[in-house]
Amino acid sequence: MRQSSTGQNSTTAPPRWAVWAAYAVPLCVLPSAIWRATLLFDSDFTLADGGWYPLLLSILSMGLGLLTLGLVQSWGERIPGWVPGIGGRTVPIRAATVPALVGGSLLIVLCLYVAFNLTFDVAARGPVLIGPDDTERPPPGWDVLPYYLPLLAWGPLVLAVATNYRRRRRHAAHG
Repeated sequence: MRQSSTGQNSTTAPPRWAVWAAYAVPLCVLPSAIWRATLLFDSDFTLADGGWYPLLLSILSMGLGLLTLGLVQSWGERIPGWVPGIGGRTVPIRAATVPALVGGSLLIVLCLYVAFNLTFDVAARGPVLIGPDDTERPPPGWDVLPYYLPLLAWGPLVLAVATNYRRRRRHAAHG
């Protein structure tokens, strides 16, 4: 069988829009990840003062964003052979789609909550992104919006790609 550019059989190859959407996810996550990582270079914000949190969040969010690529790549359907013990096995459809669908839905809810809270100031903001001297830095809000605005697309993109992945895999299994 002919293979697509993603290394999958042409009968199960993802549509171009799904590939673009999957690659857009890490790009949506990147601005906020970079911004959080740059907090470590602020003289008032160190690892000892909780600076590990933004760095860990940046690494985790980028990792999860990159996992979306598995929904359009061959390694998202069959575990690569170099993985000890499970290499070569087929990825169960639910093992890929359930976390993606739940994660995408949670991202949408989280974005709606943040937008609602920034608009109406319902919940008090905690010191998560504030330096050691809370009085000098304003709490995060509209000033960080440019870094977080692309994250609004993360949830819907993941849902769209995961839904397409499930449809393609089910069609290939039954057809």
